[in-house]
Amino acid sequence: MLLTWLTKTQLGSGECGRPRAGWQIDPFGHSREQGSLFVQMGYDGLFQGRLDFQDKNERIAKQTMEMMWKTSASLEHSELFTSGLYYIYAPPPGFCFDVLCNDDPIIDGPYSADNNVREKIDLFLDTVQNVSKAYLTNNIILTMGEDFHYQDANMWFKNLDKLIKYTNARQAEGSMVNAFYSTPSCYLNAVHDANVDWPTKSDDFFPYESDYHSFWTGYFTSRPTQKRYEREGNHFLQVCKQLTAIAPTKEEFFDQHLTRLREVMGVMQHHDAITGTEKQHVADDYNRMLYVGFEACNANTRSVLNQLTGERENFQFEWNYCKAQNISACETTESFENLVVLLYNPLAHSTDDFVRLPVKEGQYVVQNDRGQAVPSTLIPIPSSIIDIPFRESSATHELVFHAEAIAPVGYRSYYVSKEAVRVATSQRATIRQEDNVSIGNEHLTVTFDANGFMSSVTVNGETHPLKQNFLYYEGAYGNNEAYENRSSGAYIFRPNGTENTVTDVVEIQVVKTDLVQEVHQIFNEWISQVIRVYAGQEHVELEWLVGPIPIDDDKGKEIISRFESDIASSGVFWTDSNGREMLRRVRNKRETWDLNLQEPLAGNYYPVTTKITIEDDTSRLSLLIDRAQGGSSLTDGHLELMVHRRLLRDDRFGVGEALNETQFGAGLVARGKHWLIFGPSSKVSSQGQTQAAKERVLQRRVHLAPWVFIAKTNGVSAKEFSGQTRRSFTSVKDVLPLSVHLLTLEPWTDDEVLVRFEHIFETNEDPSLSQPVEFDIQDWFEHYQITDIKETTLAGNQLKSASQRLVYGPRKSVAKDLFNAVKENPYTIQLSPMQIRTYILKIRPRF
Repeated sequence: MLLTWLTKTQLGSGECGRPRAGWQIDPFGHSREQGSLFVQMGYDGLFQGRLDFQDKNERIAKQTMEMMWKTSASLEHSELFTSGLYYIYAPPPGFCFDVLCNDDPIIDGPYSADNNVREKIDLFLDTVQNVSKAYLTNNIILTMGEDFHYQDANMWFKNLDKLIKYTNARQAEGSMVNAFYSTPSCYLNAVHDANVDWPTKSDDFFPYESDYHSFWTGYFTSRPTQKRYEREGNHFLQVCKQLTAIAPTKEEFFDQHLTRLREVMGVMQHHDAITGTEKQHVADDYNRMLYVGFEACNANTRSVLNQLTGERENFQFEWNYCKAQNISACETTESFENLVVLLYNPLAHSTDDFVRLPVKEGQYVVQNDRGQAVPSTLIPIPSSIIDIPFRESSATHELVFHAEAIAPVGYRSYYVSKEAVRVATSQRATIRQEDNVSIGNEHLTVTFDANGFMSSVTVNGETHPLKQNFLYYEGAYGNNEAYENRSSGAYIFRPNGTENTVTDVVEIQVVKTDLVQEVHQIFNEWISQVIRVYAGQEHVELEWLVGPIPIDDDKGKEIISRFESDIASSGVFWTDSNGREMLRRVRNKRETWDLNLQEPLAGNYYPVTTKITIEDDTSRLSLLIDRAQGGSSLTDGHLELMVHRRLLRDDRFGVGEALNETQFGAGLVARGKHWLIFGPSSKVSSQGQTQAAKERVLQRRVHLAPWVFIAKTNGVSAKEFSGQTRRSFTSVKDVLPLSVHLLTLEPWTDDEVLVRFEHIFETNEDPSLSQPVEFDIQDWFEHYQITDIKETTLAGNQLKSASQRLVYGPRKSVAKDLFNAVKENPYTIQLSPMQIRTYILKIRPRF
């Protein structure tokens, strides 16, 4: 028997240390899409620490701790060898050799009265024998480490050296155990050579529970404002990457500033960062780091935009973004007479957007890049936003206009001026309270009942009941000394009973203009919402505001937004996996074991990164979200998303303090958006795009919306602006096929860029758009010529031609490749559904 062990953080370096194994030992559940990404990186396997304890117990009993995980329902050859670690990442009982441990060291002095070699090795061999029963080959891993260990590494390694020495010495007595230090890749090679027929798995590893009363599903929502800030960070990172890559002239600071934002976004992916399971002062530091990263990359974007718009010594804009847009505040837009608004589109398709700028009351004119007046309107900022105690803003309205046909990987600019007299282009919104309220456009109508709640939606002439309301669960308040006394905390969602209603009557105001129709709702003093329908759009936008959550009653609360429809969903709903493939969920069920569910609310919550859906044979309801949240369908026809949580007791899983976020002396206020799409079921045949396809396109458009840059004109008139600047720009000649997304465009070396193309549709999601697609990029760039192309693995750290993954099992033959075969024309890109392909392009300016 071969025995290997690994410390908690074992990494290689240099080309020989190129990672080929995933070592994810402390995430609180594992998404299937993460496994798919590892496959496309060329990985040979994945090691996981945490498994649901019921799942793990069954796997140990059935020798299925290791499996071939089919990580995609769309991609061929997406199987990933996956190993569950027996002790998560801790050592076996009795073998913890650190200053933080209480286990006895190995004492081998031949004349010492405390010599314990015989007893220690006996215990170790018994442990090895027990662990080996859970695995199919004669190779097992024992982890040797823990959080904060190896501060005095000599203690660990001195004892491990002895453990190896005396364990292997037992071979002279007939022992079959051979122990040695090893690496994940060495272990993968060993189990690969064992020629075992492995069990399989095709779902994911959510949700994770560590005991019957501890579902780690609260962290899906914990620290909602930080989750949103991280999402904005990724959005701006893609914008910064693209602008830095296409800059006509490279500044010396570009690489350093871009790296600053890259690095902090990497740090934010830590399993105690984006999860919200860190202490408050650590969360504050993450936010500080992200702010610094924003400011660093904004220096890049400012420089590039001045170059692209027509840089002159006496004509440069101080391009900025509105940092407080989430509370409808922006110092630049509130104190201007004339502004330039530049919308940068990071998509490889033309797009449009409804722009909202916080302003004071007045009359405004918006002109596009051709000098044409653009219809605009003033919408009053809801009183619940105006009254936020820490909001220091003079803005009372938002100036709304529709920005159309923004070029791909490019921008379109608008000149906004404040007029002394009323002009026809700015329409004043009307506010009124009325009975039988409805808002809508030519595509849909949303109706509200007499109590102010959304009550129905009409689409394609058919009206369906659809109610939306806010409710809350009270968090369990236990002492954590026994499983059944677990508290709800940063990790754990454990509601104390059923939900509580917030109010029976909602105060509303109605705002109707040609561009947008809105209902402003006030549920109570700490929950409000705006439900809006823009002209020409096929979705409903819900902008919610929650907080400060009251705790005067000494009860923690977990706030949900619930949608109730007439869809006969039969216990089935879908959630996305990292924004890509949708996974089928069945209430109160797991695919791979018989579930004993003692926490039916928390145990049916799943991570929602971008979308949650229910449907039946006729209708489909989907919700898109602007940050990661927990969600579920606890009753047929219902969807709910947890938007905020404030708790008063730690759950004792490592944070050490309650999830009681405050700001400015009060509880945290969170504001966010949901996009609601109601339409025909995907099971209904359609001559055009399926409803699911429309959702995919909308998802891409709202999550990578045009980034709004704003600059004061410093006395430059609209006419001067039109004559002295390039008012619109695109860096590409042709748009990509609708099913293809430009996932990455970033600088690589001085004359190279890294690009990734992603097929955003799943197999069978749409009759047309789910087909494989082909396009040529040789003349794709407008201002650059591609002189060479090299395909790499997804991580960009190895040529595709040099990557060959291990193929496991007794019938293994030639290693299969996820990627398409090389074509005669290397510039012709082919993509299958859900496939991502990565290229390094050598470019030079066109003359």
